[in-house]
Amino acid sequence: MLLKKTLLIAALLSPSLFASAHDYSVGELHIEHPWSRQMPAVAPTAAAYFVVHNKGAEDDRLLSVSTPHAGKAELHEHIHADGVMKMQQVQSVAIPAGGEVQFAPMGYHVMLFNLQQQAKDGERFPLTLTFEKAGAVEVEVAVQKDAPVAEPAQGEGHGH
Repeated sequence: MLLKKTLLIAALLSPSLFASAHDYSVGELHIEHPWSRQMPAVAPTAAAYFVVHNKGAEDDRLLSVSTPHAGKAELHEHIHADGVMKMQQVQSVAIPAGGEVQFAPMGYHVMLFNLQQQAKDGERFPLTLTFEKAGAVEVEVAVQKDAPVAEPAQGEGHGH
């Protein structure tokens, strides 16, 4: 009886677990769980993160990002220079064939400037990613209080 109740509870809870995960595809590219951290209402900027998997045999390149949620969206990366962590804009990000690129805190990310207002935990906003070969895809960025819990890696094949 206890096993039946446990299975029933697990079945009822599992849709809510999957509801937070959201993935998108365009061409041979798969974009995994776009998210942004909830920021204080007075913060002038925010950042968006996701993982791009290239399941194709050809390299692609993320050329630009845009959203009606912000006055400006740019591709950025963190780099170590002279013992200091710095953030800088990049013109594009290569997505290697058969590989992936993680957009994550302290790495590549999308910077959002001139926000109309900060999004709150549980809200979503659209973000358009434009790739050189695969074209444009609109994703929904989920705003969360905390960074998602990382799942165990199944191969460390991410590249910059």
